Amino acid sequence: MSQLKQISHNDNSAPSTPGKFKIEKSPYFNRTRWHSSLAKLTLWSFAFLVVILIFFLRSPSSSAPIDPSRRSLRTYNWGGSAWEKRVRSSARVRSRNGMTVLVTGAAGFVGTHVSSALKRRGDGVLGVDNFNDYYEISLKRARQALLERTGVYIVEGDINDEALLRKLFEVVPFTHVMHLAAQAGVRYAMQNPGSYVHSNIAGFVNLLEVCKSVNPQPAIVWASSSSVYGLNTKVPFSEKDRTDQPASLYAATKKAGEEIAHTYNHIYGLSLTGLRFFTVYGPWGRPDMAYFFFTKDILKGKPIPVFEAANHGTVARDFTYIDDIVRGCLGALDTAEKSTGSGGKKRGPAQLRVFNLGNTSPVPVNELVSILERLLKVKAKRNIMKLPRNGDVQFTHANISYAQRELGYKPTTDLQTGLKKFVRWYLNYYSGGKKAVE
Repeated sequence: MSQLKQISHNDNSAPSTPGKFKIEKSPYFNRTRWHSSLAKLTLWSFAFLVVILIFFLRSPSSSAPIDPSRRSLRTYNWGGSAWEKRVRSSARVRSRNGMTVLVTGAAGFVGTHVSSALKRRGDGVLGVDNFNDYYEISLKRARQALLERTGVYIVEGDINDEALLRKLFEVVPFTHVMHLAAQAGVRYAMQNPGSYVHSNIAGFVNLLEVCKSVNPQPAIVWASSSSVYGLNTKVPFSEKDRTDQPASLYAATKKAGEEIAHTYNHIYGLSLTGLRFFTVYGPWGRPDMAYFFFTKDILKGKPIPVFEAANHGTVARDFTYIDDIVRGCLGALDTAEKSTGSGGKKRGPAQLRVFNLGNTSPVPVNELVSILERLLKVKAKRNIMKLPRNGDVQFTHANISYAQRELGYKPTTDLQTGLKKFVRWYLNYYSGGKKAVE
């Protein structure tokens, strides 16, 4: 939690100006100069903000292909009696004391697994996802089909669409929100920074704006990231450690999310729990993650980039299996207290928490590759490279004692076991009739 810093300005007198009237000694003159400088600063600040807004909001150039999934929010079709019936059916609670959960990013990796787990235990679940093309949409559609078979409906729409979110809360009085929608990836931020601001900041604020105004307000659990620890060198990473040195724009937007959560908790009484995920992997995973594209390239006989830090230092990650992450998510939902606001006004102190969800056993990336070689029975072509300055950090390591105590969180899957399950899924999905490995 960041602390506000008070900045004091010293009002130094201007240098003496020789002359008949000795204007330099006039307090009025000092005030006039100060106000003039303030006016100029305000003008330039306003101009700077205008330039930033133009940068992020300008329309794509005519020469660039337009991605339909990122066009105007009006491109999504929703509404009508049949649509509302489907929404209500998906969100219907089928167990005693079950909750009604809106899952954003439901067609994503973690979103699919969490939605499925909630549905299996009898909770009401409704998903929302914009199906953007950050990675192959066909994989997201396959996850959607998987969820539909379990009775989970995913509304196709954007979390920035305020009218859609308000309509969903009008149709279903959600008790909880599991907010997993986000622009993921560390390196992609260098190519498309605006998408991170759009999803991770603007989208989160829009969701909180809707949640603060509905009655009753839902309890919210949302995905932060281990990336917020940035350049922190103290290990293992604890929730009490500093998080003011982000190494990527992605990390900065997640850190901003934590500060935004604090604000809405403080002003509006929203119950908010942030979860800092540590390198999640497993079946139905994200193709941009190293374990996933390593598998793909090893099978194709292509070289894979294996990074090392300065002076041949080891690059390691606290790889956490998806089933362990899901248990942590459900634990956070189950222990989330009710929000205390009503009609957009805070009625009392509300719960505000942040937890690490990791495996506590960092594994060198070289060892990850060796495990994949054994499972795939193919020798990898390793291309040893220096760790680039594109947002990646040398290591991650979670201290999970707080989550253990409060959520009963206890990871049980080691990397060897988890990768075996992933490889089995991968070979079945890409070679078993879904897609041939090219």
